[in-house]
Amino acid sequence: MAGSANGVRPVLPLSPLPPVPPVPPVPRRAATPPAALDLLDQARHGLAEAATLQAPHERYATAHLAALRTAAAVLAVRGRPETSERRRRRIRSAWDVLPEVAPELTEWSALFASGAPRRARAEAGIRSAASRRDADDLLRDAADFLRIAERMVAHRPGPVRPALPRQPAAERQQAG
Repeated sequence: MAGSANGVRPVLPLSPLPPVPPVPPVPRRAATPPAALDLLDQARHGLAEAATLQAPHERYATAHLAALRTAAAVLAVRGRPETSERRRRRIRSAWDVLPEVAPELTEWSALFASGAPRRARAEAGIRSAASRRDADDLLRDAADFLRIAERMVAHRPGPVRPALPRQPAAERQQAG
């Protein structure tokens, strides 16, 4: 090596480093609240139960309740507490609040809000509250609403990440 007879490099004086600019925080995707995931799971189970029920009024009420739990999951993720005392005292339906926090779900909210009186009659045991067709239509609508909400809740706005191929279980165990 050049500069020394014994092969050791000479130590050069270091110049002061320029100050490092502050690093801006990296936006991170916040975890989905466990309550929202529980509500989506309850909605999924409710739809599965509704599909097995024979009485149309029971199937209608159960499917509508699943849709309500789905709306509650979206509100758990996107909802904000009311700021004014007056608004906090007023009781509002999830179907009234949902369009405010998720405008893209306004039509779904209107659909299920219009079915709330029928659900109340069905829950009261009034067999004529819903026909077989009404129950089947609502079951399909509630399932579609759940799929949309699951995508919204699970894929909250955040940085776009490329999809990675899934590793087989054996490779994951070796890697981790």
